Amino acid sequence: MAEPPPIEIRSLTKRFRRVLAVDDLSFAVERGRITGFVGPNGAGKTTTLRALLGLVAPTGGEALVFGRPYRELDDPIRQVGTVLETSTFHPGRSGRNHLRTVATAAGIPRSRVEELLELVDLASAAKRRVGGYSLGMRQRLGLAAALLGDPQVLVLDEPANGLDPEGIRWLRNFLRGLAEEGRTILVSSHVLAELAQTVDDVAIIAKGRLVAHAPVGTLTARAGGQTRVRSPQAGALREALAGEGIDVSPLGDGALGVSAPPQRVGEVAAAKGIVLHELRADASSLEEIFLELTGGDAAVPR
Repeated sequence: MAEPPPIEIRSLTKRFRRVLAVDDLSFAVERGRITGFVGPNGAGKTTTLRALLGLVAPTGGEALVFGRPYRELDDPIRQVGTVLETSTFHPGRSGRNHLRTVATAAGIPRSRVEELLELVDLASAAKRRVGGYSLGMRQRLGLAAALLGDPQVLVLDEPANGLDPEGIRWLRNFLRGLAEEGRTILVSSHVLAELAQTVDDVAIIAKGRLVAHAPVGTLTARAGGQTRVRSPQAGALREALAGEGIDVSPLGDGALGVSAPPQRVGEVAAAKGIVLHELRADASSLEEIFLELTGGDAAVPR
């Protein structure tokens, strides 16, 4: 029998009185992959994450970790690490003491605390009170707490919030390293341009329902729908493509937009001896795809 996926949302429904927050939602996150989870304000994203972590009870369906509801896991802190946007820290405790408190409660050695302070670049600030930490430092502290039990699954809600460009680059590399170790990561973010550079797959929801779930490259290439080509013989190329019944339009920067796949454009150019300086699928950005699939419900997904 095949192992269940590390994270599986199966026909999940959640109703709060008259409000249907999540409506028959299904998708899975595969092992060793980073999946971005986005949706407009009120789409049901936060409710889905809370159902996955056992913080709200589904009205119908299931949210499973390793094939089981979170509350039935034998040792949750060693199986699932979480960073929620609502995470709070005692402002009077140092970063080190915060981690030690969590570790002691879970029966985790203090040596693990020191390892993680180094891993998230907080060793030099470990003695400082958390109340004096920047938002970005608190995000790193949250990541350290999530990793205390060395879990194979991470659920991260807006982990880039408060990070400067250098911090965002650090986070991207950090998460990629965790995925390469075989960990499974579900991460929400409102910074779609950054998310596109970080994740392997993306799940987009709107009005509580799934509207797309695919690898980022597949989704952006499919949505683009045309080929971008540049040639010093642009006139000859246009004539050759038109002769094959292929539509061509200028893109405004000297390139041409062609309604045919790159392979076909290359074949036509080669047959006519036309030099090409650029030839690629003209993919849409993740933000453009998000707005198209959600009907422009919100410019900033949450």
